[in-house]
Amino acid sequence: ILPTDSARKWRDHELELVEVVADQVAVALSHAAILEESMRARDQLMEQNVDLDLARQEAEKAIHARNDFLAVMNHEMRTPMHAIIALCSLLLETELTPEQRVMIETVLKSSNLLATLINDVLDLSRLEDNNLELDIGMFDLHGIFREVINLIKPIASVKKLSMTMILAPDLPMFAIGDEKRLMQTILNVVGNAVKFTKEGYISIIASVAKPEALRDWRPPEFYPVSTEGHFYLRVQVKDSGCGVLPQDIPILFTKFAQPRSGNSSGAGLGLAICRRFVNLMGGHIWIESEGLDKGCTVTFLVKLGICSNPDDSAIHQASSQVRAYHGSADLSGQKPILRDHGHRAISSNPNARYQRSL
Repeated sequence: ILPTDSARKWRDHELELVEVVADQVAVALSHAAILEESMRARDQLMEQNVDLDLARQEAEKAIHARNDFLAVMNHEMRTPMHAIIALCSLLLETELTPEQRVMIETVLKSSNLLATLINDVLDLSRLEDNNLELDIGMFDLHGIFREVINLIKPIASVKKLSMTMILAPDLPMFAIGDEKRLMQTILNVVGNAVKFTKEGYISIIASVAKPEALRDWRPPEFYPVSTEGHFYLRVQVKDSGCGVLPQDIPILFTKFAQPRSGNSSGAGLGLAICRRFVNLMGGHIWIESEGLDKGCTVTFLVKLGICSNPDDSAIHQASSQVRAYHGSADLSGQKPILRDHGHRAISSNPNARYQRSL
C-alpha cells in the first residue's frame, strides 16, 4: 500500500504500527462479516421458532382433544361394563348347569379383561395429559402382596406354576402412598410373568432398599434420593418364562410395541403404564434377561412414606373390606360389592344392582 517511489525512509517501529493497524482492520472486517451472517441466521431461527411454536400449540390442542375424547369414552364404557360384571357375578350365585356356569365365568373373565384395558387407556390419557395425581394415604403394605397372590394364584394353578412370595422381615406392615397404583403395578408385573411362563416358577421378593446397597444393583440412569420419613420399596419378580432378547428390553416399555424376537410381551399398555406409575412414585423399573427361554427378572423401586403411628381401628376396618380390582384373575364366586359415588358400600340387593360404579 505504501508508495514505492516515496523518498521517505520508514522506520521499523512505524512499519510495525502500520502492520498492527492493518491486522485490526482485517479483524474488524471479519467480525463485520460474521455479525452479518449471525444476524441472518438469527432472523431465520426466529422464523423457525415461530413456526415450531405454532406447530407445538396445534399438537397440544390435538393431544388434549384426543385425551378428552378417550376420557369421555372410557367413562361411558365403564357403566355398561360394570353392569355386566355385577350381573355375571350375581348369576354365578344362582343354580346353573355346568355348561352355563362355564359360559358365565368366561363372560366374567372377558369383561374383567376389557375393564382392565378401559382403565389402562384412561390412566394413560391422564398420564400423557399430566392430569393424573397420586392418591396418597396410609395402607396395609403386606395386605397388597397377599391380595395380588390371591388374584394371580388361580391362573398359576391352572398352568401348574409354582409361586413363592418372600416379604423381608424389615418390610413395614403399613406405609403411606398410592395403594391403588402400587397394587396395579405389582399386579401387572406379576400377571405378565404368569402370562409368559409356560412351566416352572414365579417368585416375588419384597424388601426395603438399603441406602448403602442402592449403588450396587440400581441402574446407572436412576439416582435415588433418600429423605427423612421415607423408604424405598424394592420388588423383584422372577420367572422361568420365555425370556427376551437384550436389545428388545427397551421396547417392552413402549405402548403397543412388538419386539423383534416375536415375543408379544410388549404389545400392550401394562408395562408402559407401570413405568409411568413408578416414575410418579419417585422410583424406577427395569428388566433383566439373558435371552430367549431363559426367564426374566423385573425389578422396580418406589418411594413410600413411613407410617409411624397407624390408627389400629381404621387399619383393621380398611383391611377387612374387599378391594374391587378389575384384573384378569378368576373372580367367580365372589360377591360383588357395589359402591355409589360417595364410596359407601352397598349390599348386593336387587335395588342396588345397577349402580354406576363397582
